[in-house]
Amino acid sequence: MHFGRHRFALGFLAVGVLALTSCGTDRNVTTADLNTELRQLEVDCGDASVVAEGSSAQKNAMDVFARDFGVKCEGRQLNYTASGSGKGISAFTAGQVDFAGSDEALNSAEAAKARKRCEGNPAWNIPMVFGPLAITYNLPGVDDLNLSPETIAKIYQGEITRWNDPAIQRLNQGADLPGTEIVPFYRSDESGTSANFQEYLSIATHGMWNGSGKTFRPGSGVGQGRAGTDGVTSSVEQTEGGIAYAAWAFPKNAGLGIAAIDSGNGPVELTSRSAGKAIDGAEIAGTGHDLRLNLESIYGNDSPGVYPLVLATYEVVCSAGYDKQTAKSVTAALRIAAHAGQENLEQAGYVPLPPKFREKVLDAVEAIRT
Repeated sequence: MHFGRHRFALGFLAVGVLALTSCGTDRNVTTADLNTELRQLEVDCGDASVVAEGSSAQKNAMDVFARDFGVKCEGRQLNYTASGSGKGISAFTAGQVDFAGSDEALNSAEAAKARKRCEGNPAWNIPMVFGPLAITYNLPGVDDLNLSPETIAKIYQGEITRWNDPAIQRLNQGADLPGTEIVPFYRSDESGTSANFQEYLSIATHGMWNGSGKTFRPGSGVGQGRAGTDGVTSSVEQTEGGIAYAAWAFPKNAGLGIAAIDSGNGPVELTSRSAGKAIDGAEIAGTGHDLRLNLESIYGNDSPGVYPLVLATYEVVCSAGYDKQTAKSVTAALRIAAHAGQENLEQAGYVPLPPKFREKVLDAVEAIRT
């Protein structure tokens, strides 16, 4: 059966065009520009372009995947609309797109709708994109800052209000912290980023933080809400004493301060290596090829050298039920995504899949029935 899908021939052609240009330049990309793995990778592209929708957190990674897909599968496009996780799941369960990007795995109600959309077959959650969340701050003269999960939670609960608070000072021995007022910013819109940040705070503080879900709920009267990652990042940039949680790429590109996190075994700076260790330690909570993650194994990982605040974005796909050509194209797009180059992904603010974890992802992708 062919599902009715929005092809958005004009409206979302921009992402398809992005697939044919290199990140940050206007020159055409050729096979020679791909990493060695992708050049040698053999894929059955199918005859269809691929349409997907969902999480804005993975938008920049999807631009990289779309570019590589357009090169490996000439004449096909991967068109991705960054509309948010909820809208992506709705579009997927309605049969309007081939797969959804979501910052959270399907819940039971969504899984039931997805099974119907997939012709009676289960949908799988495949964690393809990992983007660290940075705790970004604006504190002139303070180039290195250490925070713990508890101090972050207390800032957003209104219990710590000055940067020279003794709890922060203890984590930054010898640092000259100013008495500047802390101005917390948070996402005012419903956000998978907020849901994951709150899940992290709850797990890492052993329940000190009791908020949950896509709507962020700070302490009464604490902080200022802003729409989108751009909104919170630009607000920190413009506000001395500001702090926010945001996808790594945004404060990194803006040159803002990024705090190291001390989970009890020393402060850990946010790098691809330290975030990659969190991914390597991730446990699978799903069964078979449904790779739903046990978030406690990531957010509660206090091992030395691990940066645990890493958001996983799933590609939600049908295990079977696509028409044959669409199944081939979806499989090809996800295989190419799993082999995407480290340099381009890191520049875009993401952590490439560690080799052992990538094997699990590729096993699931190869199991999609065509």
